[in-house]
Amino acid sequence: MIHLYTGNGKGKTTAAFGLAMRSVGHGGRVLVIQFMKSRICGEHIAALRLAPELTVERMGPDVSDSVWTDSTRARWVDAAEPLGDDIAAAGLARDRAKDAILSGDYDMVVLDEIISAVSCGLLAEDDVINLMRLVPAEVELVLTGDPAPEPIRHMADLVTDMRSEKHYFDRGVAARKGIEF
Repeated sequence: MIHLYTGNGKGKTTAAFGLAMRSVGHGGRVLVIQFMKSRICGEHIAALRLAPELTVERMGPDVSDSVWTDSTRARWVDAAEPLGDDIAAAGLARDRAKDAILSGDYDMVVLDEIISAVSCGLLAEDDVINLMRLVPAEVELVLTGDPAPEPIRHMADLVTDMRSEKHYFDRGVAARKGIEF
């Protein structure tokens, strides 16, 4: 099955990691490939406790071993003019995803922010569609990011659209350790 968590609301990555933890809890082997993400967040630290059943690979540009904090934001991709290293990192992550999906090593493969990589021009929509076509019946594929193009929505078996109605960021609340990172 193919799961898609999209929309402008908070919780897409959180939902994907929740599903990954549930799979690990029942003996599943899960790989999370993070597009566009470089810094270490709480989910990476937690994944180390669940290794080797849960593996997280950060494949954004300038991957750093430093822990993300509100004052050390990683560089964001400029959707209007993505840099060459942003595009290269997304291509490497796409190729790693293909290998993982076909390897037989994982019961679930999570492609975190792959949809955002498409919307930023780092990958083509067809790159994601081609990955979706490869998924064997015994592998759960989870895609996150926004906005999800209609053909990807149509191919997914489950689509959850997270919509922001209200967010404390709008009141100036900064990202908090253990909640946003």
